[in-house]
Amino acid sequence: MMKTCWNRARYALMAFMLLGLSGCDWVLFNSKGAVGIAQRDLIIICVALMLIVVIPAIVMSIVFAWRYRASNQKAKYTPNWTHSTKIEVVVWGVPLIIVCILAFIVWKSTHELDPYKPLESTVEPLNVEVIATDWKWVFVYPDQGIATVNQLKFPANRPLAFSITSNSTMNTFFIPQLGGQIYAMAGMRTQLHLIADETGEFRGMSGNYSGLGFSQMHFMATALTDVEFDAWVDEVRESDKTLDMTSFEQLAQPTRHYYPITYFGSVEPQLFKKVIDQFIGVGANTTPAPALDAEPSQTTKE
Repeated sequence: MMKTCWNRARYALMAFMLLGLSGCDWVLFNSKGAVGIAQRDLIIICVALMLIVVIPAIVMSIVFAWRYRASNQKAKYTPNWTHSTKIEVVVWGVPLIIVCILAFIVWKSTHELDPYKPLESTVEPLNVEVIATDWKWVFVYPDQGIATVNQLKFPANRPLAFSITSNSTMNTFFIPQLGGQIYAMAGMRTQLHLIADETGEFRGMSGNYSGLGFSQMHFMATALTDVEFDAWVDEVRESDKTLDMTSFEQLAQPTRHYYPITYFGSVEPQLFKKVIDQFIGVGANTTPAPALDAEPSQTTKE
């Protein structure tokens, strides 16, 4: 009776688990940019190579357990068996070959997919300066003289050259369908080059836990046609808001809830650099500590 109940419960549990997996988002395998496609292929190739060892190991563990079970009287009993050259060659040789292949693939792709490496294109890249704050994303378009909060729009089939920093805690700038993920750190400038091969909307986020409002630190990256992008730039320029250092400091105040999309029709020149520069020298000890073997200064009067 118990065995029958367990069999029924097991199948119900398996069905429940599969139902849960139906909500998974395979966004990394639905890449829409050259960089994302290359990274997707790299993941598939590496996993496939490792499965060459994993799958036979799983199959053999099941086969051996079944073949050499206690009730199988036909199994050959060899208590004095100690060594097999053929088995040693397979067990050590195949993984060694796979590791060498993986090392070459990773070395090659590391250079080809270097986030700091500009993408080859006949089209001039679009420069976007990204500033992570608590907890929202600020996008500055220095060539267009505009800025937005929690909204990133750009032309499809045009390289994107991101300059990334943080005004506070460390985050990671990540658009899964376009590929790449790189840290945003205070007082530092990191770079990332991406491209969208088609128009569409792609979810962006921070992949690094950074505080109470982290879960609301997301944005929508939208690839447009050139005409649509120019029209959007004109729309943003109609805003009477200006993003200077004073307004940025107010904007950068921590917000735990999702910050609404905001447009700034003009931006203070070199704002991105000023955000980085405010952290230069912070924490530096301007008064050198005395040497350990130095004599203490005489401050008392005789």
